[in-house]
Amino acid sequence: MALPDMDSGVGHSFGLEFDGIQIKSITEISGLKMEQDVIELKENGADGKYVIKKLPGRWKAPEITLTRGLSSDTSFDKWIKDSQFGKMGAVRKGGAIIVYDYEGAPLKRYKLTNAWPKSLEIGTMKAGDTSVMTEKLVVTCERLEVE
Repeated sequence: MALPDMDSGVGHSFGLEFDGIQIKSITEISGLKMEQDVIELKENGADGKYVIKKLPGRWKAPEITLTRGLSSDTSFDKWIKDSQFGKMGAVRKGGAIIVYDYEGAPLKRYKLTNAWPKSLEIGTMKAGDTSVMTEKLVVTCERLEVE
């Protein structure tokens, strides 16, 4: 369902999909950023005046951080191990981050091309603490685009 004019999506409901497989229990995603270099062309115009033109340059590859509560699911662990052992054919994955509306229908998809895990960080462990332990997976990709 399309949003009415002047309404916006709420980011509380989203999903993560890699090679058609839904990855569950993701609590936070950060680093969704599409950026490219800016090239400055400095020249003198026909009238002799100094002119600066800004042109689009190369795309920059983003790093996306996925956070979830620590669980017995080992999908992140296997992905990291394969990356550490250089099995890049199995490690590079196509995927998408999907934002859903209130009714559960997809509102927007962000496509990741050739994504692979850069790092895995386990949350702080502190005796007597009652907070949820988390793991953060940093994924790098060659391209991020809106579908």
